[in-house]
Amino acid sequence: MARGSHQKLKLLYLAKILREETDDTHGLTMPEIISRLKEFDIEADRKSLYDDMYQLEHFGMDIFREKVGPKTYYHCASRDFELAELRMIIDAIGSSRFITAKKSKELIEKLEKSVSIYDARLMNREVIVSGRVKSMNESILYTVDAIQNAIANNHRIEFQYFRWNVQGKQEFHHDGQIYDISPWTLVWDDENYYLVGYDKGEDKIKHFRVDKMLHTRETEEKRQGSTCYKKQDREMYSKKHFRMFGGKEQRVVLRCENAMANVIIDQFGRDTRLMTVDKDHFEARVDVAVSDQFLGWIIALGEGVKIVGPEDVVERMREIGTRITGQYQ
Repeated sequence: MARGSHQKLKLLYLAKILREETDDTHGLTMPEIISRLKEFDIEADRKSLYDDMYQLEHFGMDIFREKVGPKTYYHCASRDFELAELRMIIDAIGSSRFITAKKSKELIEKLEKSVSIYDARLMNREVIVSGRVKSMNESILYTVDAIQNAIANNHRIEFQYFRWNVQGKQEFHHDGQIYDISPWTLVWDDENYYLVGYDKGEDKIKHFRVDKMLHTRETEEKRQGSTCYKKQDREMYSKKHFRMFGGKEQRVVLRCENAMANVIIDQFGRDTRLMTVDKDHFEARVDVAVSDQFLGWIIALGEGVKIVGPEDVVERMREIGTRITGQYQ
């Protein structure tokens, strides 16, 4: 190939080489950089490369020069993400239930391109996610995108909602009914993504598992239910609707052993009032949508937490206990 055919791309390839092949512990000498550029059919000499590096630094790239004996090594000294930050992001993506295994792999591969090939190999070896039940809905990111666009444009969305049947196949709710919902926000709760929106037909705020939504599309119709939504506090909505299952909202009194204070605060927040009952127990009053999922969580905590009010919730817990006992007799 004729000399200079790719010369206009020299600065771009130089930046690519420094970003991909150098880091804090791996550098390249000037002869090595010249050799690497030749592989891209680009001729370069020391003098022009000194000027090129100056231009890259002026643009914002942090290039570090390290003298080791008679040789000078050059490497990219800073990036958009620190390695520790990328590890956290990759761990979150890998362990997220709502992102499919295929999409998780694609996202992680894209993130690895923001570090050197050496750090990418290190992350690839260390990021191991096992035992995770991942979503099987490959369209979930497009669903999230449609929801976000509709919110930004103040539009409603339409979609179908499904559940898994005993054959392991998708089964639409209400025979494939098209839901017409005004989306207001997205909430992350218990490792799942939920749409919180207004249903005009029922005149109330409802939530939907995003990974259970199919054929989601933005419409041209304006959103409704702003007054209803503004009455909801986003953080409190998530706290009340335990694991995002619906139920009658009530103030429930929990009597707990002191050792359970950490569990209660982790679940309901630091602003939860813990009132001393005796030297071994405290009581907490929490506002929740009382569902079987909430009561099941209480059961899982064992003898350390007990519902003491209101009476109808206590009675419902007794009924669950009786039903479970009968099931295993």
